[in-house]
Amino acid sequence: MLDDSSTNETLLEVNNIEVIYNHVILVLKGVSLNVPKGGIIALLGGNGAGKTTTLKAISNLLNSERGEVTKGFVSYRGAEIHGADPADMVKRGVIQVMEGRHCFEHLTVEENLLTGAYTRSDSKADIQADLDMVYTYFPRLKERRKSQAGYTSGGEQQMVAIARALSGNVEMILMDEPFEGLSPTMIEELFESINDLRSEVSLLIIEHQLDLVLALADRAFILDRGVVSHEGPTRPLLEDLEFRKSKLWV
Repeated sequence: MLDDSSTNETLLEVNNIEVIYNHVILVLKGVSLNVPKGGIIALLGGNGAGKTTTLKAISNLLNSERGEVTKGFVSYRGAEIHGADPADMVKRGVIQVMEGRHCFEHLTVEENLLTGAYTRSDSKADIQADLDMVYTYFPRLKERRKSQAGYTSGGEQQMVAIARALSGNVEMILMDEPFEGLSPTMIEELFESINDLRSEVSLLIIEHQLDLVLALADRAFILDRGVVSHEGPTRPLLEDLEFRKSKLWV
């Protein structure tokens, strides 16, 4: 778990990476970014800018889509992680929550959360303690813990996906469109849960709903056609509409 003394520590560093699909399609062209311990970082840009590709380059999920990092490197806690098995990435403390509310619909909410701990060698008591911790961030899931996940709402399924990642005792979660398609009520509830999570994990978030992600994040990196076109604190983007338009064309 995080402590205040380590918030300036860089957990993740993406250094000048290029990504090519099918050996010919250049998608990322020298992307660099970093995520500090305890930080929430927004990765912004239009459709096709390379945001999801960046997350998959970090989590090593590119191979399944015939993509590869051909230049640069990605390091986590100072160790290069390029080419690591995705399951090993989870053991190291990095997990990606994919777009689309992925959960095991035939399992209960709590059974879903417990699958997040499958890589852990901790005692049952430790796992139970972390499950209780997860419920403090997602109290709705505690209420629904015996419900079959497939019969919960879209917002609740999104919570399950994020909470399951947290159950793996990870230090960094990569989130792809966590608020997509949710009702205003569920967005508000999920926003508060994600905001509170900074005390437990570092977050790198892709989200098209700018007011939400800019209010959450400390810093933002903006991608434009595979290149980082802007990096800086989120406050100017949140408060200055003209500045936002100049950087995001919205």
